[in-house]
Amino acid sequence: MADVTRRMLALLSLLQTGRPFSGDELASRLDVSPRTVRRDVDRLREYGYPVETQPGPGGYYRLVAGRTMPPLVLDDDEAVAALLGLATLASSGSGEDGALDDAATRAYGKLDQFLPARLRPRAAALRASLETGRHVAPAVNAALLADLAEAIDDREVVRFDYSDRHGERSRRRVEPHRQVHLLQRWYLLGWDLGRDDWRVFRLDRVGDLVRTGVRHAPRALPADAALEYLRQGLNTDRRRVRLVVRARPGQVADAVKFEDAEIHPGPGDGEIQVTVRLDSWRWLIPCLAHLDADFTVVEPEDFRAALAAFARRLLAASGAATTRPAPTRPAP
Repeated sequence: MADVTRRMLALLSLLQTGRPFSGDELASRLDVSPRTVRRDVDRLREYGYPVETQPGPGGYYRLVAGRTMPPLVLDDDEAVAALLGLATLASSGSGEDGALDDAATRAYGKLDQFLPARLRPRAAALRASLETGRHVAPAVNAALLADLAEAIDDREVVRFDYSDRHGERSRRRVEPHRQVHLLQRWYLLGWDLGRDDWRVFRLDRVGDLVRTGVRHAPRALPADAALEYLRQGLNTDRRRVRLVVRARPGQVADAVKFEDAEIHPGPGDGEIQVTVRLDSWRWLIPCLAHLDADFTVVEPEDFRAALAAFARRLLAASGAATTRPAPTRPAP
């Protein structure tokens, strides 16, 4: 690829983030002179890309959103990833009008027209070859996610109606800080001004969002990341379970795909260390049966004892044990 073409693609990739860049910043990132930046911006305009320029002190270049755009500059792998991402998102949700999965379905059918001509046959072939299974999940409105994203970016207080898990409704006034996706659910982490504390809200239970225009000061998050804080809350009443499994990482990930699991290399060759948080030892059984591999439960001890008692019952049921073991009360 010619240097000028590579540079143009790099420039377009920066501008497609949607934020403004000064000429000096673009020149530094592209390792060229400001004059070269000006020439390349003129080329983009000739190709049909609406690049807005603000001259003078504080000036910037910005790609204007909301207008008819030329084809997206995607390479082959990026085009495949975009289609598969939309297909995956479209397959998980409620199918309601305006929901995120509905928006993904509509975008999935339109993406071809924004791709370069050489990639359109590849995208069409991929679409024709692909089927996805439907996974029903609570509906979240795409506009809600976008509105909250802008409020977070602007540090703007929002108001909304909220229904808790018991169906009790309340009006909340919140400083929104992060949106989190975990296990087919969307959440908002924010500072609840009425409770004077951090709260996590399920976005499928949020309604009538209003941006107030009131700005708030930044706050340090209550954990290293919003996802970590969310997991701490979800796992408050669960037990941490650690296992060492002798299987390939892909096998382990498939066996615990419905759990929020941490998977890392284990202490020995061919071993995988798994950490999950569970309400009961019984949730381990279908995962481990599906895995069909040797394993060791490291902790907690009462889970180990409960599994041992269950194993003795299985042996007795299969006829492999000749004596009936003394009854053992399993862990909850």
